[in-house]
Amino acid sequence: MDHEASKEDTRLHRVGKAFRRVNRAYSPHEERRLGGHLGAVVAFGVYTAAWAAVIATRRTRLPERHDPQDILLTATAVFRLSRLLSKGSVTGPLRAPFTRYESATGPAEVSESPRGGGIRSTAGELVTCPFCMSVWLTTTFAGAQLLWPRATRTVTGGLTALAVADTMQLGYDCLLQKNAE
Repeated sequence: MDHEASKEDTRLHRVGKAFRRVNRAYSPHEERRLGGHLGAVVAFGVYTAAWAAVIATRRTRLPERHDPQDILLTATAVFRLSRLLSKGSVTGPLRAPFTRYESATGPAEVSESPRGGGIRSTAGELVTCPFCMSVWLTTTFAGAQLLWPRATRTVTGGLTALAVADTMQLGYDCLLQKNAE
């Protein structure tokens, strides 16, 4: 091994040791997966940079301001899709490699916990968290809106219609239960 490679190994060892020390000091009474979370932050940065690179390459002009209707459609679509992907019983097979089923929690929703260690557990945390999922989906819809505005409005409109229909279904069920009392 040459001298430069040896110096690099030493630096990496020191960085790893410092990170482990910070991790222990951050949460001395409970194991926290800061390394996995750091990896997720880096992955999200790469994902966002990829969208930015495609948008820059296509020379897509950024809007001067947001259309309030697009914001409302996107927010509703992100809410509905993040719930479906992170909590939906029908999407359980997508999460199963990273999670363990706990219980049913509501109409067509389940509670799951991350399983495994390292990347698998971090992925389990991300795919069971609708708030985490929302960050990725918002980035996806924002980039897609710039590149394919009509198609994106079609998708966000469809997901918004689904969210409204779900709200109506739940409201109807509540009325039936109230009348049965």
